[in-house]
Amino acid sequence: MRPETLVRDYRAACDKLAAAMRKKDPSELERAGAIQYFELAFELGWKACKAKAEELGLTEVRSPRAALREAMAQKWIRDETRWLEMLEARNRMAHVYSAEQALEVFGRLADFSRALGQLAQALEGLAETK
Repeated sequence: MRPETLVRDYRAACDKLAAAMRKKDPSELERAGAIQYFELAFELGWKACKAKAEELGLTEVRSPRAALREAMAQKWIRDETRWLEMLEARNRMAHVYSAEQALEVFGRLADFSRALGQLAQALEGLAETK
């Protein structure tokens, strides 16, 4: 997939997550939907970083962790710790599901949404300077 398409889709996923997080007193189904938006946004985010890094002729990126390292090196993301927490949360939700863990992740989504949005802004800025 082309970097521009990934960045556009990533922004859309970030916007959906942000909208889900504005919902007051969400139901269990709405919380589950917000978690799904988070997983989608995170997945598109690391893949957009990978595509941008390759487009710019930077290192070859093969994994989410490597994409995050490259994004940190390029200053596309600011808080490595938060991004590693998001990676761990995404992995937990994708591989081990429990209602307790889902509530814990949901409690972090507003914070995660801001970090995801900052990356979208940085990647969109790269497209504008091209």
